[in-house]
Amino acid sequence: MSRKELVVSALENGTVLDHIPAENVYKALDILNLKGIGQQITIGINLTSKFFGKKGIIKIEDKFFEDDELNKLALIAPKATVNVIRDFKVVEKKKLVMPEEIHGVAKCRNPKCVTNHQPIKTWFKTIDNGNEISLLCHYCEKITDSKHIF
Repeated sequence: MSRKELVVSALENGTVLDHIPAENVYKALDILNLKGIGQQITIGINLTSKFFGKKGIIKIEDKFFEDDELNKLALIAPKATVNVIRDFKVVEKKKLVMPEEIHGVAKCRNPKCVTNHQPIKTWFKTIDNGNEISLLCHYCEKITDSKHIF
């Protein structure tokens, strides 16, 4: 019996985002504004994970992120890991940290919120309830639960 595997080229320089919940991989691309960039991106969805069951992974060639950019991912992938690759080697491993505030990423659930009617960037304070994240809108003070963030 022969074994078939997909071979993906190693990343010389760039960033690997691992342990993203499989259902949130496309949201991660949106949060990091990766759609339409010129660099090579490799995406894996529903990959087997010992710890998470199914996971997603995103590899971005020649792209490095600031911590505040990456930490926005904690909204959808709090257990994700970030590996910085240089010369085919992992030179840094990062864990995501939930930011205290989120700007311009999520949408306020309140249909009457000014951010849903005016060209105003959303602004939320994050509320960590242990297993779930909620967002408190700076403008209308309504809470958006994790199921309705995006």
